Amino acid sequence: MALFPAFAGAAQPGEPPAGSSEGSSRELDWLSNPSFSAEDALLLHQRSTEVANLIPEKSPLIRTSSRSELSEESDTDESLKQTSKKRKKKKHHLNKKKKKKTKGDSSSSESEVDTKHIKDRGSGKSSEKEAAANLGKKASGVTSSHSIWLDDIQESRADTFCIDKKPDPANWAYKSLYRGDIARYKRKGDSCLGIDAKKQWITWDSSASKRKQAQSRPERYFTKNNVKMLNTDGILVCNKSSPSDPPAFIPVSQVETDDSSDTTEVNPLGIYDPSTTVWLQGKGCKSADSESVNTQQAVQEPGLNMNSVLMTKVEEYNKKVRENPRDINAWMEFIAFQDELMRGPSPYASTGEQELRRKSLKLILEKKLAILERAIESNPSNVDLKLARLKLCTEFWEPPAVIKEWQKLIFLHPNNPEMWKKYLLFCQSQFTTFSVSKINSLYGKCLTTLAAVQDGSMVSHPLLPGTEAAMLAIFIQQCHFLRQAGHSEKAVSLFQALIDFTFFKPDSVKDLPTRGQVEFFEPFWDSGEPRIGEKGARGWKAWMHQQEKGGWVVLKPDDEDEEDIDEDQEIKDKTLPKWHIWLDIEHSREARHWLPWRPDKTKKETEEDCEDPERQVLFDDLGPSLIRLSNPKLQHQLLYSFLQFLGVPCTSKLFPSSLYIAMDENNIFDSVLYDDKPLTSVDFPLSGFNSIGHMDTMPRGRHQIGHYREGEEFIQNVFQVLSQIFTGKEKSNLAICWLQYEISKVIQCLQAKKKKKLKAQGRKSKKLAKNFLKAPDNRNNLSLWRLYAYLEWLLGNTDDSRKVFDTALCTAGTGGLKSAQLCSLSLLYAQLEVEQLESLEGAVTSRAVHVLTKLTENGPFVPYSGQVSPVNVLKARKTYEHALQDYLSQAADSGQDQVNDTDQLVNLVGCYALFQYLTVGIDAAVLIYTQASEKLEVSGSQKCENTGENFGILNFPTALEAVTLLHTNLLRFHMKISVYPLNPLREALAGALKRYPSNQSLWRSYIHIQRKSHCASKARRFFDSVTRSTNSLEPWLFAIQAEQMRKKLTEKVQRAEVGEIHCTIPETGLTNRIVALFEHAVQSENGTHCPLLWRMYLNFMASLGKKEKSKGLFYKALQNCPWAKVLYMDAVEYFPEDLQETLDLMTEKELRVRVPMEELDLLLEI
Repeated sequence: MALFPAFAGAAQPGEPPAGSSEGSSRELDWLSNPSFSAEDALLLHQRSTEVANLIPEKSPLIRTSSRSELSEESDTDESLKQTSKKRKKKKHHLNKKKKKKTKGDSSSSESEVDTKHIKDRGSGKSSEKEAAANLGKKASGVTSSHSIWLDDIQESRADTFCIDKKPDPANWAYKSLYRGDIARYKRKGDSCLGIDAKKQWITWDSSASKRKQAQSRPERYFTKNNVKMLNTDGILVCNKSSPSDPPAFIPVSQVETDDSSDTTEVNPLGIYDPSTTVWLQGKGCKSADSESVNTQQAVQEPGLNMNSVLMTKVEEYNKKVRENPRDINAWMEFIAFQDELMRGPSPYASTGEQELRRKSLKLILEKKLAILERAIESNPSNVDLKLARLKLCTEFWEPPAVIKEWQKLIFLHPNNPEMWKKYLLFCQSQFTTFSVSKINSLYGKCLTTLAAVQDGSMVSHPLLPGTEAAMLAIFIQQCHFLRQAGHSEKAVSLFQALIDFTFFKPDSVKDLPTRGQVEFFEPFWDSGEPRIGEKGARGWKAWMHQQEKGGWVVLKPDDEDEEDIDEDQEIKDKTLPKWHIWLDIEHSREARHWLPWRPDKTKKETEEDCEDPERQVLFDDLGPSLIRLSNPKLQHQLLYSFLQFLGVPCTSKLFPSSLYIAMDENNIFDSVLYDDKPLTSVDFPLSGFNSIGHMDTMPRGRHQIGHYREGEEFIQNVFQVLSQIFTGKEKSNLAICWLQYEISKVIQCLQAKKKKKLKAQGRKSKKLAKNFLKAPDNRNNLSLWRLYAYLEWLLGNTDDSRKVFDTALCTAGTGGLKSAQLCSLSLLYAQLEVEQLESLEGAVTSRAVHVLTKLTENGPFVPYSGQVSPVNVLKARKTYEHALQDYLSQAADSGQDQVNDTDQLVNLVGCYALFQYLTVGIDAAVLIYTQASEKLEVSGSQKCENTGENFGILNFPTALEAVTLLHTNLLRFHMKISVYPLNPLREALAGALKRYPSNQSLWRSYIHIQRKSHCASKARRFFDSVTRSTNSLEPWLFAIQAEQMRKKLTEKVQRAEVGEIHCTIPETGLTNRIVALFEHAVQSENGTHCPLLWRMYLNFMASLGKKEKSKGLFYKALQNCPWAKVLYMDAVEYFPEDLQETLDLMTEKELRVRVPMEELDLLLEI
């Protein structure tokens, strides 16, 4: 064999052939291989190439067994079949080959060889060589075999065929190979003809029967057919025109038939109904019979009855809106009727179509939208219809399209403040397009436009009534928006600017339009002069007057030690987690830096010295929001709103117009001195939202009243400046607010049990009260005397407090029951004394009876010396009775304007009821409250019907609400000191809450008495009824709080470590119930954009440990309240691993981040 055996016979160019030279061939004999065949090598190469092309890529070598003989057809056929199966299955179940041994005559040995070689096919290169050799032998023997592969030949395939050895019984039975010729049938029932049912039985095992049995299971109540059946009207068992008295039994209607002689021929067996009998007789159908047939048909198809009712209503609505298209209420009722229409079967579809009808939300919205468009065509200038249309469009339109529609609507109605409020709320709650600067500028545009309408410069649109009050409400809403977004400096500056702009306006600019006045105000704001709340503030008017004269007097700074805040010491413990340190520093700076930063000229500071540029407020952020307030009541409301914004309790509840948008703190559930002193428990009108500088996460729950030294000085300066503006009653009200603020801080120290801080705060508060009473204008102010005496009582100085009370009563004069302040002072004095009692045994001889008795005598007050004589008690009772009857009759007969003060009625009822409670008993006191409440309720409803929207009408609901509070407080106190049933208190609270569903004090009392109840079903039904009848959010909040309290109580009992505990509270599924309440609450109109509700929901889900669901809920909350910084801070505590992501999101939305992550890293490195 040559060096290249395949070409051994070829001669080289210029050389003779290899066979001619014997010598040269002999020299290369050692390289020769006689057994090699060149033709076989070429054929082997060709066949291996073709086989390789048939094998898919990356598939293992399928057949590697070597055969020495290919003579038997069965062996070749069997091996090729196995090869084809292996190609399809690749590596599936090698043991199945053993079962195929019987299919061929001599396949047993070959199968064994195949299995053996398949197992050894990965042994090495030798197996691959054997495979190649075997393939070559197979290729050489292809022509001798009768059964070949179609893929292995390339010649004509006319005579080729396949052998299918799998039997098919259908071919024998039906003499055909087409499956469509095979008969198919469905068996009906399980019986068989021709068998004895008593002795024989056939069981059919088929999937169809099982499936039919599964489908025939009883349906639940929520299935489509059952819901449809429940929506249909029931069958009347008696006529509506029958007398009102129901019969003793339901009569069974008997069919009146004709003579038997006439019917026996056509109805011998009596099986036909009357109509069929008449028809067989050849007579016409009677009207009564036709009615009975229709009734029977209606009974058989109850959907027809429902259709007729719905069709009638649709016709009525269409007729109403067609005859009077200007009736807006009719259009709104027609739109609301679509929900009822979609719940029932369609009156326009046939019976078969009703089953296939899909009740989708989109279909309802499209129908409502079509009706609204018809209504708007008839009433193109109506705003309510357009707002309803936009509300519907929000459901299935994209946000950009809805915003464009809003802009068109605002352009058409720029003078409508209610539309502006809804537009602002819509833009404020759009997460995709939200940013603080954009929304703040939108508020400025709104107020600028309304100010132009107010000035008359916008001639195209008239001024609507109530625009000035709405402008103030929008301004306060803007301030709360900035506070919630973390920009407290801008919110405080807005209040400072508007107060200066309103109360210190120079006379020379009062006649100018609003924008002209703002242009004159800008130089004063940028001059660097002290503003409201800062030391030395004199106002815009004094600065303008001094500028006209020339120059300005520079005040010398006070030499006081300033509180230096060491920023480096903000991190107290560096071992805490990073997210925990960030929350601590953020909360600290929020509490210290809520005032706007201004350069101190005495220290030669400039604007570049400010470390945080966000603390500086530019006039461009304030100017567009300045408005002109001419109404004195609105001016006072602005002041009280600012004080409330700073955390000062006011004499009246002054919330922003959008209360639930600003509500972000869960202190509405806090009860101040609730259990200890039920009669005098403090109810501050600050519940629901954080005051400035008190932003913290919900799990920490640090509810604080008061500020740091700089903030307290700011509040004192505000009071001092405002007291210079007002005189008389308004000045007294400011003093009352200031003293109430100090008392609230004392109460906080009492609750926290901080004795040192209580002592210091007590001295400070007493000093302020004494300074107030030293003023000549306040010496006879009984309200200030009352607060001072109450302060002494809280501090534990009972004797000093009694001396203050006695002094105030002695100097009050002889006003008696006609003086509201004297009644209020005596009522508080008596309530405090009653709370000292442990039982009612010695109540007649108590100091409280003496105080209440002396109130009825028009003589001077004499301090308590002993028991009151029974004669004086009887005289006092008669005096109280006549005074109350006279007052109530006067209020019912005369107009509301002639009533002096509502407080006088409330205090009179309170004094009389407490007097009856001490001298007679609880039943007599409850009778007084009941009579007064009934009288006030009737009088209030009559006046509402007669006078319409009169502002004086609000006095009676306020009086009724206050009387109800006194009633419930007295019942709670009586239950504390003696045994008394709970039902009277529960009924009183339930009746009051149905009238005043937004009263937080009543709700606190209700959940307080229900928390000890064993069965919660009654309370749950009550909560459900109230939430269905009102749009207020308080019922939802307190219903959730009541369930959470119950859940905590159950868990506390179950986790008690006292051995085996058998829980007696039958509660299951509380978690799911609470989640359902949350879901319904956030879907309500007022709950969708309430940050407090979302915070409570997020806190509850995080407490369950459901992290993924909590994270999804957090992003859902941001879709509705993207401006609430507290939501982001809660998320930092719940999801600490996403700290950087949360801060990036806050930065993107322009929320205030006081501690950037880069600064935190630097502080941690120090």
